[in-house]
Amino acid sequence: MSGLHEAMRGIVDFVAAGGPVLYAVAGLTFVMWTLVFERAWYFRFGLPADVGAMLAAWESRPERRSWHARQVRRALISRLGRSIGRNLALIRTCVSLCPLLGLLGTVTGMVAVFHVLAVSGGDTRSMAEGVSRATIPTMAGMVAAISGVFANLYVTRVAARELLLAEDRLTTDH
Repeated sequence: MSGLHEAMRGIVDFVAAGGPVLYAVAGLTFVMWTLVFERAWYFRFGLPADVGAMLAAWESRPERRSWHARQVRRALISRLGRSIGRNLALIRTCVSLCPLLGLLGTVTGMVAVFHVLAVSGGDTRSMAEGVSRATIPTMAGMVAAISGVFANLYVTRVAARELLLAEDRLTTDH
């Protein structure tokens, strides 16, 4: 129990040193990873059902070679592509916003440093707190963004691969 208490105390101290912008970085990171896990869950459990429904709709057609059949095939693929690509743009947006929120923390920390300079004339301990408040959110935003870049790369690649595999299954030869 003592180890858990120490870990929680370390997190509280880290957030206190970084300032309130860390709450925004943490919230945005939570949203980003929730969306990433939702996509991974969909690829594992929801996508097979969607592909099955698409295949069933295609296979129930009496003919698959006419211009109209090709348009139906394109529509089925497009509909599946929308389902596969859902939230990918939002994940990319979250990845892009993480470093910007970190920079907002940098700005607020530097404002604190300038305030200390104006009020106390250069108290080094207070200035160090402001510099800490400036660098910690930047670091947190960059760590969140880097982890999000790799997660976004993964879900984007899986989405593209799964769409191509589903497209290949809609054959026109029988």
